[in-house]
Amino acid sequence: MERVRNILSASLLYRWLAAAGRWVGAQWERSRVVQGFLNPSARGQARSQASVFAWLWARVHGLLCWLDEKLRLETLLSDSMFTQLWFWCMLPVALGALLPTMVVAALEAVAVCSLLLCFARSRQRALVYSPINKYVMLYCVVYAAGTLASVTPRESLPIGLLSVFFTAFALVPVNSVDSRVGLERMVKGMVLGGVLVSLYGIYQYVFRTGYQSAAWVDSSMFSGIEFRVSSTLGNPNMLGQYLVLMIPLGGACLLNARGKKQRVFWLGCCGVLCACMLLTFSRGAWLALLFAGAAFVILLKPQLMALAPVALVALYFVLPDTIVQRFTSIGNLADNSTSYRVSIWLGSLRMLKDYWLCGVGPGDAAFNTVYPTYSYDAIATPHSHNLLLQITADAGIVALVLFCVILFWYVRQLCAAAHKERDGKGRLLQVGFLSGVAGFMVQAMTDYSFYNYRVMFLFWAYLALGMVAARWSQLKKEGDA
Repeated sequence: MERVRNILSASLLYRWLAAAGRWVGAQWERSRVVQGFLNPSARGQARSQASVFAWLWARVHGLLCWLDEKLRLETLLSDSMFTQLWFWCMLPVALGALLPTMVVAALEAVAVCSLLLCFARSRQRALVYSPINKYVMLYCVVYAAGTLASVTPRESLPIGLLSVFFTAFALVPVNSVDSRVGLERMVKGMVLGGVLVSLYGIYQYVFRTGYQSAAWVDSSMFSGIEFRVSSTLGNPNMLGQYLVLMIPLGGACLLNARGKKQRVFWLGCCGVLCACMLLTFSRGAWLALLFAGAAFVILLKPQLMALAPVALVALYFVLPDTIVQRFTSIGNLADNSTSYRVSIWLGSLRMLKDYWLCGVGPGDAAFNTVYPTYSYDAIATPHSHNLLLQITADAGIVALVLFCVILFWYVRQLCAAAHKERDGKGRLLQVGFLSGVAGFMVQAMTDYSFYNYRVMFLFWAYLALGMVAARWSQLKKEGDA
């Protein structure tokens, strides 16, 4: 390797290309667009504190403190486990993919109650500012309105309320994690939860257990694929969507590891996650993971992208033929799965021309009440197989705009933080959170990622922890008061 580096360094062409790359990079970084993106205005916090949500919260906080004083909760719950906010926040985040949906909702409810209890015990405690908080709250309001305006209100109501509840959880980790150790603990808990999910998926593949659907594979094109793992999430594409979030965090844990034993442990964890990802045979998830990996490398060490072609060629010769064949079929309209999705997208767009303002309401019942009128080739489907299209179908164009604004601010804050961060551990976590969401949104173009409510819950928790990571330099260090 050292010899190759010396040869490249002595090459006149290489030096010219490197100099040109550095010049282009410097010009790009100094441009007004990039500087404006990497240096967001500080006026957002002042505007947020003057918003109607801040006014409402001040009243709620005052009521909570009044109840605490009247009921003497300070004395009653002074040493209670319910005051251990980090623990109750950790449980649903770490175990979200392992437990049934309603158990996750119950754990989230306990975490919310624990947070409210902490606010009730202190009038001085204030909500932690995050640029996406107000947009998350607005998104919840709009989604709730879309639920009430559904074409099937009774069927949409429980689905809409659960979706709003899981989305609003994004406000909990932001106000629960205030130290670097706490954030690292949450990240490691999420990754280890992902490892357990992956181990179960590998077990399914080895012993051929678990539900299989004929619709998951076009047997005429992929006769070599006999089994796709879904682990605890019931669908291989949903499992792949989940793993796209976990693998970049696992990579961050590996690179942050200190000592040989820790490195071996986290390398093993990453290996298990990646092995399970392969066994999903989800082409969208594989493509999303490649995109997430490219984003991780570009944000961390752009120079390493020069090795990307070599790595892709090596993978072609190392991976089994079934995996190579499955991946290279992306975009092939002869595949039933691909043509099926294209027809659904076209039908969904036709439907949204008439229902763009408020959508049709969340849930399969609402979608299938309206969609068959607009479908192509009489294709039946429970959703639009695209996250952005489905959000519009659920709650209208305003919900879609708010979701895109949330993503914009998330990416902007983490890019700005990673650009300025000088602590290597914090920067790795910021890059991990950023690349995970980038990959997630790539797969979201071919799947309705929130079809599994636990994946939806973990996505919003992931965004919240990413915003905590963006404040790494402001978080308490170990030993701080």
